[in-house]
Amino acid sequence: MCTKSELEQFVKQAKQYARFGKVADYIPALGKANPNDLSIAIYKPDGNVIDAGDTTDKVTLQSISKIITLALVLIDHGEKEVFQKVGMEPTGDPFHSIAKLEEVQPAKPLNPMINAGALAVTHMINGASVEERFWRLLQFVRKLAGNPEISYSKEVATSEFETAFLNRSLCYFLKQHGIINEDVEELMDLYTKQCAIEMTCVDLARIGLVFAMDGRDPLTGEQIMPSDVARICKTFMVTCGMYNASGEFAIKIGIPAKSGVSGGILAAVPGRFGIGIFGPALDDKGNSITGMKLLKLLSKTYSLSIF
Repeated sequence: MCTKSELEQFVKQAKQYARFGKVADYIPALGKANPNDLSIAIYKPDGNVIDAGDTTDKVTLQSISKIITLALVLIDHGEKEVFQKVGMEPTGDPFHSIAKLEEVQPAKPLNPMINAGALAVTHMINGASVEERFWRLLQFVRKLAGNPEISYSKEVATSEFETAFLNRSLCYFLKQHGIINEDVEELMDLYTKQCAIEMTCVDLARIGLVFAMDGRDPLTGEQIMPSDVARICKTFMVTCGMYNASGEFAIKIGIPAKSGVSGGILAAVPGRFGIGIFGPALDDKGNSITGMKLLKLLSKTYSLSIF
């Protein structure tokens, strides 16, 4: 794999594309990000980390949290129960679309990576209260990242909660069709906190490493999630992880990955290493434009595609 100086050169090349992107200013707190920021960490099974850019910057997970929550809920409930509430099929529609819900019978979300599906999955986190459920998720995230200090951004969570009108609409639709049965405001409180969990790209890469190693943390030896759960999650990362650009991403880059509108990307190269990226300038699909260029350079140079 590449050296630190090579990685720094790739970051320099990818940064040139930031001017073609735009930060996610429809969530006011995310609109404050500098579109020219770009950082990356590559976490190897032996604990070595290669990084470049300002890796002390913290990024909120946003939609990256969907893949972690899915893993937790699969552990809690098992495959059969989870996929009664949400499907397994990719969609060509944007991540916040409501259209397919009206077309599918029964009216369950097509997959856990679109917002409707993620809300259905978050609804399934075990616990007696929003606080208990969020605490369980946060503890799971901390274990995956090997960092007990990880928390969430109250500013981003509040900003999202106050502007999440479309997500509330999705919740009410899901409630009408029996996919969820809890108070919508409580679910939105949990979901916006989930999306606002924040960490560095080094933490993100460590989580990617656990997925890459089939749910086992190679540094502690602990099997944090069953290998089958890790397999399901990586499959969703390939088919649905990059919103409605997932097919093109699979062809051009071919690494299981999940993006978020904060500009974060979590990637897992099976059996080899985890990658964490933060580049807030987004393309029109909601993916980090500089992060995508960076992954493309890495994948082509080092033949990282799983296909």
